[in-house]
Amino acid sequence: MKKFEIPEYYKSPIITKVKEKRKLNDPRKRDFSPTILKFDTVEFIISRHFGFCYGVENAIEKSYRAVQDNPDKTIYLLSQMIHNPEVNNDLQDQGVKFIQDTQGNQLVPWEEISRNDIVIIPAFGTTLETSNLLISKGLDIVKYNTTCPFVEKVWNRSAKLGQDNHTIVIHGKFKHEETRATFSHSRVNSPSIVVRDLNEAKILGDYILGKLNKANFLIHFKDKVSDGFDPETDLQKIGVVNQTTMLASETQEIADYIKEIIIQKFGAENPKDHFADTRDTLCYATNDNQSATLELLNNQADLAIVVGGYNSSNTSHLVELLESKFNTYFIKNEHEILSKDEIRSFNIHTKEIVKHINFIPEHETLRIIITSGASCPDSIVDNVIQRVLKLLNIGFTQNPI
Repeated sequence: MKKFEIPEYYKSPIITKVKEKRKLNDPRKRDFSPTILKFDTVEFIISRHFGFCYGVENAIEKSYRAVQDNPDKTIYLLSQMIHNPEVNNDLQDQGVKFIQDTQGNQLVPWEEISRNDIVIIPAFGTTLETSNLLISKGLDIVKYNTTCPFVEKVWNRSAKLGQDNHTIVIHGKFKHEETRATFSHSRVNSPSIVVRDLNEAKILGDYILGKLNKANFLIHFKDKVSDGFDPETDLQKIGVVNQTTMLASETQEIADYIKEIIIQKFGAENPKDHFADTRDTLCYATNDNQSATLELLNNQADLAIVVGGYNSSNTSHLVELLESKFNTYFIKNEHEILSKDEIRSFNIHTKEIVKHINFIPEHETLRIIITSGASCPDSIVDNVIQRVLKLLNIGFTQNPI
């Protein structure tokens, strides 16, 4: 796999060595068991896979190259490059301006942007409408396009399904940048609909089986279907694709459910005539990170810490998996650990920052699970480990393995 050039300050003395050793011992990534790091009376249970993925490193390399190559030009990002505040803040400190926020709200008027500027397309990609707008202004949308190749793979698969007269069901969060981009590309080739979860998929299934009328169906999905979407004719052939940062198991659950509905509706003789197998659209990094997190559940631990941006979809799903068994704290960096007694953690359900007291239990030996999202630099995970050790008055060595 290609090795990307990313700033040295995103790397770390601990995590870099951990990853290098695991890659050497397990090059084909068949072993999802965690790495155990021991520091005196504390054991850190480190997930097998976490941190920057291929798509994120590609985006970081291109974004910093844009800054380096164009010192005399105004450089814009369409929105956050990835969902990590440290990385986005660093780019802004270097003069990069964001055109929109993560919800698509305009921060810089299009009128202020000219053909002499540089516009970076983020890892999530962008809509065809925005691409066409940039082209009309004479801007290059290729050189600094950091769209993740695995997101583009979903777009290409959707286009192929559209050519075969399938309707595209997109499993994703409708307001997420990646889902908006995928929806934009998909609806050009075929009728498209976005479902958030299995519950919404069941509403779709109820309509297919005649349990829900057309009017109520369109009311529920009013903003989540392509123009002219007609459930009476557009749910005869279906393919399910995903926002690549969603839970892979949930995408598969939705696909399996819709396939079963299709069989109930049209019979089991030729299900391929009405339903396409689209498991090839799942992102390898999302799969690996989630599989490694599921393996963490087979361990015993006193608590779990997940590090990443609070608006990061893939990170929130790691939290969702871990909190089913452990007291889990979702933090953006080491500064959220206020003391050995207090931590500020993001609640993925209420979307609030919550302060927890006595979060580290007084055990003779502590076992702490550590992982991070795909957009989190290893250096921040390293800083979290060092912060915990410092608060517990345990010496730090750069050679823990």
